[in-house]
Amino acid sequence: MNDKILGTLYGLAIGDALGMPSELWSRRKVKDFFGQITTFLDGPAENDVACNFTKGQFTDDTSQGLLIIDALNKNNFEPSNKLIAEELIKWANETDAFDNNILGPSSKAALNAIKTGNDPSIYTKKALTNGAAMRIAPIGTLFSSTQKNSLIKYVRKVSQPTHASDIAIAGASMIAYAVCLATEDKSWEDIMALTNELYDLALEEGEETFSASISERLKLGLQFAEKHKDDEETFAQQIYDVIGCGTATNESVPAALAIAYYCKDPHHCALFCANIGGDTDTIGAMATAICGAKSGYKALDTVWIDIIDQNNHVHLQKYASKLLKGRDFLDRGDIYGE
Repeated sequence: MNDKILGTLYGLAIGDALGMPSELWSRRKVKDFFGQITTFLDGPAENDVACNFTKGQFTDDTSQGLLIIDALNKNNFEPSNKLIAEELIKWANETDAFDNNILGPSSKAALNAIKTGNDPSIYTKKALTNGAAMRIAPIGTLFSSTQKNSLIKYVRKVSQPTHASDIAIAGASMIAYAVCLATEDKSWEDIMALTNELYDLALEEGEETFSASISERLKLGLQFAEKHKDDEETFAQQIYDVIGCGTATNESVPAALAIAYYCKDPHHCALFCANIGGDTDTIGAMATAICGAKSGYKALDTVWIDIIDQNNHVHLQKYASKLLKGRDFLDRGDIYGE
């Protein structure tokens, strides 16, 4: 299991770091500026978001995912809103994330409210952006595929400090469950089908909003994947134009799932996401985490692993060990009664 967990963590970091330079640029601008991204790059000075990062650094997607593991580890893997919020705020203060355009809008509003002693729920209940889904992949490694109800409830608790809407919880649950299924080496067809089946159940856990269906968009994305399996450029353009690659959960989550299904290989997936345009780092983080969970750590390029290790002040094996400990806690008795 350690190989699958490490594959998830490095997949998250690799997809994030490769997608960082092109983050929030249009598909046309990515092509005009980079031509084709084929390796890790510095964040361009011209990119207001990526300019704060250098080659191989991951962004808030991976950082927040690791901070949540730290918060859970401090509390025997029982989610605590207080501890998770404290870890996120501490990180945001240390990295000047509030001022450097690093935090997403929903997380920034919620954490600012908590900092000033105000109720964040006015923001969290309406949060439609992908902040919960972008950081959730490691949580999928804590559960078995038979524990889907528990996984959804756990995702809700972990996400609540910044995201509590139905679409945010559903999108995050789908990413976590896809990782869970991938660690068990389910077929790609089963990963997508079972993840899609989870949608309606997960939607019930959040505060009701109105939003286009992630499930229906994923079905369409998978149709594009089959139709254009020999034409990557057309598939990418269809995902960008029809499913969407923006920061909304109902765009980026079905896009990431469809791309993971299409690419399968984590290296192909990370580069595909870096070049697609839109929220490239987040889509890359989610999609490549799923592919990394399926392939495992040993299948990853050691050069890419070294780049991640050398350019980020974390030791991902330590986080894999924490997640293994978390699995042990949850295996001793399902805290949600499933």
